[in-house]
Amino acid sequence: MTAPVDNLVRAWASPAAVELRDAGSGDGSTMLGHFAVYDVWTEIHSMFEGDFLERIAPGAFDDTFKARAGQIRVLYDHGADPMIGNKPLGTPKVLRSDKTGAYYEVELFDSSYVNDLKPAIRSGQLGASFRFKVTEETWDLTGDRADYNPDGLDTRTITGIDLYEFGPVTFPAYPEASVGLRSRTDEFVEHFLRDPAFVARFTERAGLATTERILATLPPTAPVAAETPNEATDGAREDDEYQRRLRRHAHRVAPFVDHLASLKDHR
Repeated sequence: MTAPVDNLVRAWASPAAVELRDAGSGDGSTMLGHFAVYDVWTEIHSMFEGDFLERIAPGAFDDTFKARAGQIRVLYDHGADPMIGNKPLGTPKVLRSDKTGAYYEVELFDSSYVNDLKPAIRSGQLGASFRFKVTEETWDLTGDRADYNPDGLDTRTITGIDLYEFGPVTFPAYPEASVGLRSRTDEFVEHFLRDPAFVARFTERAGLATTERILATLPPTAPVAAETPNEATDGAREDDEYQRRLRRHAHRVAPFVDHLASLKDHR
């Protein structure tokens, strides 16, 4: 099985995902927790990635912590928040693996946009999310059923990761769950498809080459609402749905295509 490996997004909802610790002043200047957990099977259902089970092997982040610690950014909602944008929240002072997963400590900046987030962090209202690239993985395609895999899905074990960014998010879990790991890759893709301002902020942070590489991997169409089947008009409905997909896609991609064209003109 092949699945996308770059610019994937996972979110972890747990009381231990994002916490504040006072540094003597009582202002909660250190954010800490685990933004990922090891050896927990997660069911991935994604228009972009597909359907399978996934887990992160212990130590999967070790190489990226050693090689890229100074390049990893701490952002709120991956830079998608319209007020905070791609402003970093602080500087990672600790990045390491422990028996639970990927542990971090971040020295928060003393800025208005960070201080506005502190009540939500302190009250446990936020989870943690991270964007990454899979560098090493193994797949089991046998479809064997097990207690952790009752539907016999393909399984992926991630053994190596390049970490780009991590940080707090408002909605880390699925609506029916308060604790667990989930894919938010589709939401990240949606920002590229419908939010030119996000594309502009991301390009400023990551560079035009990275943005163009991501756009080249996006699916050519977006899902549309299904219609009630009608045997007499199945062919016409299929054609209408195809045309709607084309129109919707053209409408959604035009703003960021224009934006990227203007960026190229000013390089």
